[in-house]
Amino acid sequence: MVFHDRAEAGRRLAERLRHLRGADPVVLAVPRGGVPVGVPIAEALDAPLDLLLARKIGAPEQPELALGAVVEGDPPQTVLNDRIVRALGVSPDEIAQEAERQLGEIARRRRLWLRGRPPVPTRGRTAIVVDDGIATGATVRAALAALARAGAARRVLASPVAPKDTAEALRALCDEAVFLAEPADLGSVGAFYADFHQLDDAEVVALLALGGREGAAG
Repeated sequence: MVFHDRAEAGRRLAERLRHLRGADPVVLAVPRGGVPVGVPIAEALDAPLDLLLARKIGAPEQPELALGAVVEGDPPQTVLNDRIVRALGVSPDEIAQEAERQLGEIARRRRLWLRGRPPVPTRGRTAIVVDDGIATGATVRAALAALARAGAARRVLASPVAPKDTAEALRALCDEAVFLAEPADLGSVGAFYADFHQLDDAEVVALLALGGREGAAG
């Protein structure tokens, strides 16, 4: 299955999610690629569109090794890989300092892309996490855990493509998951799109403004 672009993939996902229209949904797009996928979903569900802003917490002196992730929220949620934390002997203070640094980057991105618009509340609502494709699912796992802690009534994951084994694992972590393609071997997410261009900041801002107007109108 090859999608023309992210917008087409979003429209196909929207058809599979229409039953959530009356479930007080909020669409949370993983930037940047999840934003154009999320716009037609938010429009179809008369839902607000927001960003799911999460950052990896890297290990001291090994920033590429993830101790976990911090996810924007009120309050922010930190999800850790306890096995790696114990193995490296990383202290709570070190984790807190790195989480705070990453929250600063999250705040910068919200200012850049959403012009300071505050996060849409998820407590008691149906939170739909949207990305343009999932490889390992690390960010999504952290997000789903954070949404549970933040009191989302229902957690839904929607992505045009994810590897079969990853898709099966993620289904166990949420209330509902929708994937349009589940290849045994993913290769690369971009291989499933005819147009998989890198979105620039201006395009992200414009799409989020559209999604915000559609959600407000709904």
